[in-house]
Amino acid sequence: MGSLAHQFVGLKCSPISTTRIVQSKKNIVNPIIIVHRKQKIVSRAGAVATTNAETRERIKLKEMFEQAYERCRTAPMEGVAFTVEDFHSALEKYDFDSEMGTKVKGTVFSVDANGALVEITAKSSAYLPVQEASIHSIKHVEEAGIFPGFRDEFVVVGENEADDSVILSLRSIQYDLAWERCRQLQAEDVVVKGKVVSANKGGVVALVEGLRGFIPFSQIFSKSTAEELLEKELPLKFVEVDQEQTRLILSNRKAMADSQTQLGIGSVVLGIVQSLKPYGAFIDIGGVNGLLHVSQISHDRVSDISTILQPGDSLKVMILSHDRERGRVSLSTKKLEPTPGDMIRNPKLVFEKAEAMAQTFRQRIAQAEAMARADILKFQPESGLTLNSDGILGSLTSELPAEGLDLSVIFPAEES
Repeated sequence: MGSLAHQFVGLKCSPISTTRIVQSKKNIVNPIIIVHRKQKIVSRAGAVATTNAETRERIKLKEMFEQAYERCRTAPMEGVAFTVEDFHSALEKYDFDSEMGTKVKGTVFSVDANGALVEITAKSSAYLPVQEASIHSIKHVEEAGIFPGFRDEFVVVGENEADDSVILSLRSIQYDLAWERCRQLQAEDVVVKGKVVSANKGGVVALVEGLRGFIPFSQIFSKSTAEELLEKELPLKFVEVDQEQTRLILSNRKAMADSQTQLGIGSVVLGIVQSLKPYGAFIDIGGVNGLLHVSQISHDRVSDISTILQPGDSLKVMILSHDRERGRVSLSTKKLEPTPGDMIRNPKLVFEKAEAMAQTFRQRIAQAEAMARADILKFQPESGLTLNSDGILGSLTSELPAEGLDLSVIFPAEES
């Protein structure tokens, strides 16, 4: 070892150059930097690939939209399995407008003591309270013909806050229809029937077409009290129909005047004694004044009319003649007497038998007219009148008035 050491003694090594060390350091590449550079390159490549894919997707979508637009423009129903009507039907089935006043169609599927459940869509139901089931007063919906399976158009009138269900009404629809019907009847000037349901100081209230109409006492034909008129049906005519003001004014007097003055000779009508004169009594027969002459009161002689009739009395009379041009109507109670003098002794019996006696009287008049026609045919063959198989003659000639004979001169048939 000592000799080996001596061998290295004296050896010299040249000093290490600092410049070379520095250069060698520059040539050494840091591996961390290389990794980061690779990651940046990969990221840039991925971004480019993503951008290209999105661009292709956008182009594809654009082409699809353009194709769809072109189909809608040129052939909108191509490939559609249902029609526009089917679409609207589906909307009605699955959706509806629940705003107040909206009309909806529905089917009743259940009823109870308070109303009915109504199916208005495939997923929705509503309730029809009994108060809204009819314009008339009812206690159960069945009284209005509402049973399971009943289908109709309803109107939305409210919403139940407890469960957000819809409340329906039939009464509101019927109410509008009733007013429309009354306007139509007023325009046609027809006579309707109304039932008196209540009264006040000015008149009575009657139901017409389900609506409550007012009849002033001045427009009531008879002198009956309000209590006597309750629950009675009266013939009525419309005086005023105003839905906006809820005014429905009716007249019994006009209806009586219209119906009774249209009756023919020999008809029995109801009248009210208006005034007495030495020569007879003036009778109001529904707004038309007729004269009941003293000679037509009874077969027996009447010396004092006031012993039989008084102003305000109701009675039945028969129309003898009606001069529409002069506005004169001749009346009789004598023709209604079952036996002569009954109007003096028992007028109640005369009124009870009035219709039957009038019918008998008309038959006698018909026989008298047939005989008169036969006489004309006998003495005037050229008149053209012929008898048919039933023994009925043809039309009247100018020799016999078309309105018939003057019934006031026809005497009652004598009993054999």
